Amino acid sequence: MQQARQPARPRVLIIDDSPTVRHSAARVLEQAGLAVEMAENGFEALAQIGDHCPDLILLDVVMPRLDGYQTCSLLRRHPAYADVPVVMLSGCDTVFDRVRGRMAGSDVYLTKPFTPDSLLDAVQRHLPAIGSPSGS
Repeated sequence: MQQARQPARPRVLIIDDSPTVRHSAARVLEQAGLAVEMAENGFEALAQIGDHCPDLILLDVVMPRLDGYQTCSLLRRHPAYADVPVVMLSGCDTVFDRVRGRMAGSDVYLTKPFTPDSLLDAVQRHLPAIGSPSGS
C-alpha cells in the first residue's frame, strides 16, 4: 500500500553574514512551516543555490566581497532564479536604498531589525501558503 505524498514545504534561502540574523529568521520561518537553508555570503549562496531550489530568498544588503545588490543582480540574470522572489534585508531605510534594491531586482525591502510579524508578512506576500503572520 502506497503512502500519500506530503506536499513539499516552501523553501527559503537566508543569505546574511550575521549568524544572529540568520538563526533568528530561520527560527521564525521554521515555526511557520517553511524549510530553511542558510548561506553566510553571496558567494556561498551562489555556490549552493542549485542544491536548494528556494521558493524565496532573504538577502542581506551589506556583506563583504559580494553585497546583496550584486548577488540579487546575478540571480536575476540566471534563468532558473530570475523569478524567485527576493526580500532584501538592510539596516538602511532611505529612499535611495529602497530604489537601489528595486533596481537590483528585489521584490520587498525589509529594514533591520525586523519583528517576527514583519518578516512573516514580507514572506507571505510571495508564499501565501504559510498563513497569516499572527498564526491564525
